[in-house]
Amino acid sequence: MSTSVVLPALGESVTEGTVTRWLKQVGDTVQEDEGLLEISTDKVDTEIPSPVSGVIEEILVQEEETVEVGAILAKIGDGSGAASSDDAPQAAPAEEPAAPAEEQAAPAEAAPAEQAAPAAQPAAASDDSTEVKLPELGESVTEGTVTRWLKAVGDDVAVDEPLLEISTDKVDTEIPSPVAGTLQEILVQEDETVNVGAALARIGSGAPAAAEPEAPASEPEVPAAEPEAPEAPAAEQKTEQPAPAAQAPAAPQAEEKSAPAEKPAEQAPAAASNDDVTYVTPLVRRLAQQQGVDLKSVTGSGVGGRIRKEDVLKAAEAAKAAPVAAAPAASAPAAPAPVEVSPLRGTTQKMSRLRKVIAERAVASMQATAQLTTVVEVDVTKLSALRDRVKGDFQQKTGDKLSFLPFFAIAAVEALQAFPIINSTVEGDEIVYPAHENVSIAVDTERGLLTPVVKDAGEKNIAQLAREIADLAARTRDNKLKPDELAGGTFTLTNTGSRGALFDTPIVFLPQSAILGLGAVVKKPGVVSVDGKDAISVRSYVYLALSYDHRIIDGADAARFLGAVKARLEAAQFEGDLGI
Repeated sequence: MSTSVVLPALGESVTEGTVTRWLKQVGDTVQEDEGLLEISTDKVDTEIPSPVSGVIEEILVQEEETVEVGAILAKIGDGSGAASSDDAPQAAPAEEPAAPAEEQAAPAEAAPAEQAAPAAQPAAASDDSTEVKLPELGESVTEGTVTRWLKAVGDDVAVDEPLLEISTDKVDTEIPSPVAGTLQEILVQEDETVNVGAALARIGSGAPAAAEPEAPASEPEVPAAEPEAPEAPAAEQKTEQPAPAAQAPAAPQAEEKSAPAEKPAEQAPAAASNDDVTYVTPLVRRLAQQQGVDLKSVTGSGVGGRIRKEDVLKAAEAAKAAPVAAAPAASAPAAPAPVEVSPLRGTTQKMSRLRKVIAERAVASMQATAQLTTVVEVDVTKLSALRDRVKGDFQQKTGDKLSFLPFFAIAAVEALQAFPIINSTVEGDEIVYPAHENVSIAVDTERGLLTPVVKDAGEKNIAQLAREIADLAARTRDNKLKPDELAGGTFTLTNTGSRGALFDTPIVFLPQSAILGLGAVVKKPGVVSVDGKDAISVRSYVYLALSYDHRIIDGADAARFLGAVKARLEAAQFEGDLGI
């Protein structure tokens, strides 16, 4: 019997891992506890050892593929090959056609030549169907909504190939196929919400589906003609994959006994109309459309040249950087680009699940709390000079760009420690003062506003804050954030100034009691004292807007907190907190 090598639990908050490198190949002999492969997670990079001694019979997850904890990575046997029942379909592919031919010789009305093609197709799957269940997507996630099916009933799927898109109140993600086979049944329709562990679909060998239409002699053509519309996306998704593309028309030709030459002819234009782009997930395709990136110009860094979100984002950044680099050469200021009319104009769109959650939480917070906002103006001229002076050395030593945000964060955290009422929460008629400062960072994404949390921010220096904020923001935009990384925040920072806003009045989301809005840093004339006399000078200013729950935080509390933050930033004595 074969032994399955599974991805073990690598920490409480680690739910998936990416195979970065296989240290062994199929056919290699391995010893127990010998390293098989390297796995990378958002927490650690580690080797996965072999649980037994034997021979690697099959590798199920390729390099750069991401799978969940508990997924089967490989199978190890005793090296006997055909002796293992698990290996029979894969170790002896040449014997497969003979067995089906003998079994199918009995039914007189079934032609052996027609039966052989479908029989060879489900080699990777078992006769029994496998249920695709909604996996756990985080400790606090109990349900998910099917937003879109990427496959239709009757489609062939490979192991780890995306089946559908799921939306939760924390993340939007794709659910991959646990096995190879044919999608036999879809149990949950689009826009339906189900609990974690619920069966979403069934995947089988495809043999039952091929046998049922052959009973009536005149009816196979009608079901075969109707699925042409859903099959088109499947053809589009497999564009530029020579082997699957060659096999896909073979099965329809065998099943459709009438006009076998017409089906491939219809499928060929569908494949050619996909702009010669390798397979990309719908999420990546949507991101490319939103960023204005032509997928034909993007070189994929994934397995087999697959285009990933990172590739699209890099291409978008490169396109934005090109006009910026050319701007200094222009003798006159360039005219602003014309406003692009959105394709959403004049349409009606259904709210995403995340947007519904944000809307419900915003209304609930406004109804349950008494919110108001206090604003102060901060002179950050000294801070700006410090940042300009050290940012080059900072990036060289840490690899991270030094923005104003980590300075604001460390000043806010210190003020929270001095005035913990701003960091508190309300539970009934009690005020709870946490022993830590978990700072939520508002991140604008294509799906909506998300707030990943920097845990224990009070124990971190500027370099650590800069690294963690950049990492969380990047993984939030790439939809790689773990649900527990969105939980546990006690206070929020929202950098609306990154879009040029001077200040706003942000909404406090329960259970937190305050949120600090950071405006744009702008230069303008200011009054300064020179030799005891007032003078006008060009200064750098920023507005800080603190929204808070007036049930427990008074205006004087807010003013004291903002005063502490203002004094810290204006003094700009952060040299000892840089961490470099």
